[in-house]
Amino acid sequence: MRIAFLGLGHMGLPMARNLRTTGHEVIGFDVAPAAVTAAVEAGLAVAGSGTEAATGADVVITMFQSGAQVLDAYRGSADGPGLLAVAAPGALFIDCSTIAVDEARAAHALAEEAGHRSLDAPVSGGVVGAENATLAFMVGGSDEDFEAARPLLEAMGRRVVHCGGAGLGQAAKVCNNMILAVSQIAVAEAFVLGERLGLSHQALFDVASNASGQCWALTTNCPVPGPVPTSPANRDYQPGFAGALMNKDLGLAEQAVESTGVEARMGMLARELYAAFAAGEGAAQDFSGIINTIRAASV
Repeated sequence: MRIAFLGLGHMGLPMARNLRTTGHEVIGFDVAPAAVTAAVEAGLAVAGSGTEAATGADVVITMFQSGAQVLDAYRGSADGPGLLAVAAPGALFIDCSTIAVDEARAAHALAEEAGHRSLDAPVSGGVVGAENATLAFMVGGSDEDFEAARPLLEAMGRRVVHCGGAGLGQAAKVCNNMILAVSQIAVAEAFVLGERLGLSHQALFDVASNASGQCWALTTNCPVPGPVPTSPANRDYQPGFAGALMNKDLGLAEQAVESTGVEARMGMLARELYAAFAAGEGAAQDFSGIINTIRAASV
């Protein structure tokens, strides 16, 4: 198949490379010149525009920063046609961006109106998961479209879960990342408390990682150097998953909480803390770097 992959950033580029290993023709594009240069250096075919990449494509995969970008790219503008207008008839559109549930459902509707198939398929696993093809995909859409996309998603990830109809992949992503944000803060607070009590990082890790405190935020994304050598804490909190992205995702969670009337005190407190974190240097740091904010605020 001919696959257009639009959005070749830190995650998009390795995802596109992994897709290419399946033998399909993959043509990429990104609005950022540095991303295009990196893609060319990686040996990926790159088009001059998003519509050029998508022209005649059987599959169009988007990895954008916002729902507005996805919808604008699908629709096009007075300056030119959108992706829906140039793809092959009945093309499969897979949006791997993390966007609002309502935006995902709007994208589904646009694709279907244009005679195409559509899935929302946000990912979890960060840059390391993208590079190693171990991402988790949360997928919303029809059973038939999910099965059509499964081989492609499995080329980029280790776990592919069909969450239900249109928008429910994004719903799962919002819920998952709210859990992640709360747990990362809890792990960070526990390590700072342990420090004040005279407990070594390794001792706390050895206990909690094998007890009821075990979680991904501890055993994979440990916020202190040492216990997990591959965690961002050992690289001066280089992301990883940046604080700005966590703040963005928690903003989507906040929208969902408000629209549903759910009582989510912990999730909204995490939103408040990460908004402050991302307003400063934390925006470009891994989100586990919030441990330094907690230390600084501890008297």
